[in-house]
Amino acid sequence: MKLGLTIEHFTSIIGAKCFGESQEALIQEATFDSRKIIRTQGVVFFGLKGANRNGSAFINDAYQKGIRLFVVESQPQQHFADAIYFQVPNALIALQNLAAFHRQRLSYPILAIAGSIGKTTVKEWIYHLLTPALNVYRSPKSYNSQIGVALSLLELPLIGDLAIIEAAITKPGEMELLAPMLAPDYCVITTKKANFRHEFDTAEAFVAALSVLSKDCKWVIDGDQYSLQVPEPKEPLFECIPFKDPIRLYNARLALKCALSFHGCKAEAIATLPHLANRLETIEGANGATLINDTYTLDLVAFEASLEFLKSSAEGKPTIVCCLLDKSQATLEVAVKNLIQNYAVDQVHIWYDLPTVLPQIDNHVVLIKGQTDLTTQLLAKWSQKAHSTVVRYDLSALHHNLRQYQQTLLPNTQILAMVKAQAYGAGLDQMALKLQQSGVQYLGVAYADEGVMLRMAGITLPILVMNAEPPGFERCIAYDLEPAIFSLTHLDAFIRILIAQKKSSYPIHLKLDTGMHRLGFAPEQINQVLQMMSAQPEVLVKSVYSHLACADEPLQAMNQHQIQVFEMCCAQIEEALPYPFIKHLLNSEGAAHFTQAQYDMVRLGIGLFGVNHDPKFESKLKPVISWFSRISQLKVVRKGECIGYGCTDIAAEDIQIAIIPVGYADGFKRNLSNGVGGVFIDGQYCPTVGRVCMDMIMVNAPNAQLQSEVEIIGPQQSLVSFALKAQTIPYEILTSISPRVHRTYTND
Repeated sequence: MKLGLTIEHFTSIIGAKCFGESQEALIQEATFDSRKIIRTQGVVFFGLKGANRNGSAFINDAYQKGIRLFVVESQPQQHFADAIYFQVPNALIALQNLAAFHRQRLSYPILAIAGSIGKTTVKEWIYHLLTPALNVYRSPKSYNSQIGVALSLLELPLIGDLAIIEAAITKPGEMELLAPMLAPDYCVITTKKANFRHEFDTAEAFVAALSVLSKDCKWVIDGDQYSLQVPEPKEPLFECIPFKDPIRLYNARLALKCALSFHGCKAEAIATLPHLANRLETIEGANGATLINDTYTLDLVAFEASLEFLKSSAEGKPTIVCCLLDKSQATLEVAVKNLIQNYAVDQVHIWYDLPTVLPQIDNHVVLIKGQTDLTTQLLAKWSQKAHSTVVRYDLSALHHNLRQYQQTLLPNTQILAMVKAQAYGAGLDQMALKLQQSGVQYLGVAYADEGVMLRMAGITLPILVMNAEPPGFERCIAYDLEPAIFSLTHLDAFIRILIAQKKSSYPIHLKLDTGMHRLGFAPEQINQVLQMMSAQPEVLVKSVYSHLACADEPLQAMNQHQIQVFEMCCAQIEEALPYPFIKHLLNSEGAAHFTQAQYDMVRLGIGLFGVNHDPKFESKLKPVISWFSRISQLKVVRKGECIGYGCTDIAAEDIQIAIIPVGYADGFKRNLSNGVGGVFIDGQYCPTVGRVCMDMIMVNAPNAQLQSEVEIIGPQQSLVSFALKAQTIPYEILTSISPRVHRTYTND
């Protein structure tokens, strides 16, 4: 949407003091991310402050890309003579004031979607049910934060039939800012479940905050109470919903209920409600390619967001866009081409059917957009693996969890994200890239080879190699990796290589053994280490660290003992070294429990995946991993017949079993045999029968259908509960999922 505001009018709306060169330019749109700048004419850059960023630090970058209009909270040290600066007390409030002004200009109503979970799904399904009968706009992806809602409003055109906007809150006070900006006419509350209330002290406080958004609406659909203020759909329409599992069925009924309050819904539209796992889903392609599958919508606003994601994911690799249209969408072709031109894509293909000869995609990043049937065929041709068992990683949930930990940290405490063991099995490149984009200061790996892989993938962050071995020292130096040093022999070996290469002041990290008795210098060895280093200019101590043995047990006396030993050793090292160094002791569990021991940095690993032993803290986190498969075959086993190897399971009655292509070679543990473990099919728990095989399992599935999806880990069976059944820990489950299992990555 082009705002069309004069400098004077814009200054008045956001309450700014304006200084800089006088211009006649019109303010047309707003941005806050210098990485995503495409257009520059009439674009104003908001220097927003965040938990780990100061937007003013990116003004230079934005200026170099052509921006000349800046909203700032303080006058920048470096003034550009041809730029205009709008100084405000709070840049986020200024952005929201601009959005509120634009909202009042709209000629059509706004439907707000709020609640603890399910907002994006319900929003997309309402949109699906109402178009093309109505001219509906909605917030792209899950733009539902304090920034996202404002940007969503600013993208809305002045004329339409309806806008659907998500609104998310994580702490008290946020809804009081969102509600007057949105001023919704109607509201859907998906659910108020207390275990997703984030930083609210009580479930009641979260519910009260949601009511702030809905209090002045013409009607409210409350999913939890189901005391809906609009007529119930007729039962035959509910029967058209294509999902059987309780979560999607619940969301679909809610979407249908809402859509019917605006317009009639055809049975065909209900039956074709899209499966939304394909929103910006990143898939490993053949020959080093990366595929971005975004098939669920083709409106231009969402397409633009997809193109921005393509460019930010490319990291210098060549890009391809494949847009698959059907004949009814032919009128979109010119608009699609014009939009793509703004993003400097290397190859563009717009097809109405798949060509006989497909383009080469080796080492390219490919965005696939359009009708589902053809994109499914294209993905099948270009994907690296064809195993029907898939692990999905939600990178937006990873980002959310990182922010939750950041909010527990002191202002100057940095974050080192652990990505060892292929980022706990999740895939080194994808996870590291997301973490780098999310603002962590360090990455941690186990071995030098992992660090080399990160450098080759374009990762520029400092990388700590925790199990650096002498055979890998030269690779550390060649790829700018920083080794952990844990013994005198180790230190001597590394110094000798540095001398041979004529290196000096090379960063190392001293690992201390404060009581866990794994790798590390004992406290009584500190003097020897310091004496050795005092005569060796080849090395420079970048950090000193240790590891708590009982961080998941905050009351364990061992924790305080280790903290005291660590502080004593650091004091001794600080006294001897003429320069400062980073101190870090806490992992994910420790970061949640020991504020006094955060020091300069914390190391986050399993916590980023949504796991924490403290239920209150874990309730703020989102699960990152889900694991699904498909049924290969259904068959009936008669009473008295045996199932699987060794005939360890005999049917007590006639049962239907489902054979699923996942086994212990994939990471489904063998000790989950004979009913110890199980999966969910269409919302029903189906226990294993017989022994887990290398490549498959059998489960008791009385109501399953052949096309049903199988949930191994997901909304109904969490990573933690699955690990408990397997008598192990979430770490082992994550790192045991075989490389042959297809990985996909979703990005909201």
